[in-house]
Amino acid sequence: MHDEPDIITQVLCAKKSAEAADRLIRSYLPFIRSETSRFLNGKRVSEEDDEMSVAMTAFYEAILHYEKHRGAFFKYASLVIKRRLIDYARKEQRHQGHLSIDQPSGEETSGTIGDTLADPDHPTERYELVTATRQEINELSAQLADFGISFSDISENCPKQTRTLESCSRVLLYAKENPSLLEELLQTKRLPITALCAGTGVERKTLERHRKYLVALMVAFTNGYEIIRGHLSQVHGKKEASR
Repeated sequence: MHDEPDIITQVLCAKKSAEAADRLIRSYLPFIRSETSRFLNGKRVSEEDDEMSVAMTAFYEAILHYEKHRGAFFKYASLVIKRRLIDYARKEQRHQGHLSIDQPSGEETSGTIGDTLADPDHPTERYELVTATRQEINELSAQLADFGISFSDISENCPKQTRTLESCSRVLLYAKENPSLLEELLQTKRLPITALCAGTGVERKTLERHRKYLVALMVAFTNGYEIIRGHLSQVHGKKEASR
C-alpha cells in the first residue's frame, strides 16, 4: 500500500525538520484517520475529534522515535497510535465527567477552552500543546482530588454573574499577592475565608458559595500549571491574572 523505502527517507528527513514533519503528517492524514477509525470500531472521525488529535500526536511521536531496526514504519506508527489511543481511553474513563479542553470556555464568545489556550501556526506545536494541556489537566485533577473536588464540581460552582466573577478575581489576586495564604490552603486543605474576606472586602457568603471554584483557582497558582494559568488570564482578565 505504501512505498516503504520512500517513507523511510521522508521520516528520516522529518526527524530533523519540523516543516518536513508537518508535511508528512498532512500527507498521511488518511492513514492516521483510518487507524483512529479502526480503533473506534469504524466510527467516522475528523481532525476536531480528541481521538484524532491523539493519533496525530502519536504519528509525530512515531516519526521522532522511528529507527530502521523497528521494521516497517507504518506498522510501527500503527502500534504507537493504538497504544496512545488506549492510554487516552483509560484516562478518559478515570476522569469521566472532569474538565476537557474541548468543553465550552464559558465566555461570551463561542469556542472551547482549547481555543483560548493558544493557536500556533505550526501543526506539530499544536499537537504538543494539546498533549501538554491534557497532562496539566490530569495533574490538577489529581491534586484537587485531595480536596475532595472534581472538575464537574467546579463547573457547577462557577460564578454565573459578572459581578461575582469580578469578586472571585479580586480574591485570586489577593491570594497571589499573599503566598502565605496559598501555603495555608495546601497545608490545611481549607479555604482561608476569614483572611480573604478581611483582605478583599468580599462578603463571606460569596466565598462560601463559590468555595470549590476559588480553591481550584488558588491551587492552580501554587504549582507549574502554566497553560491553565493562561486560560485563567482569559477568564479573570489578562492584567490581573498575569501579575
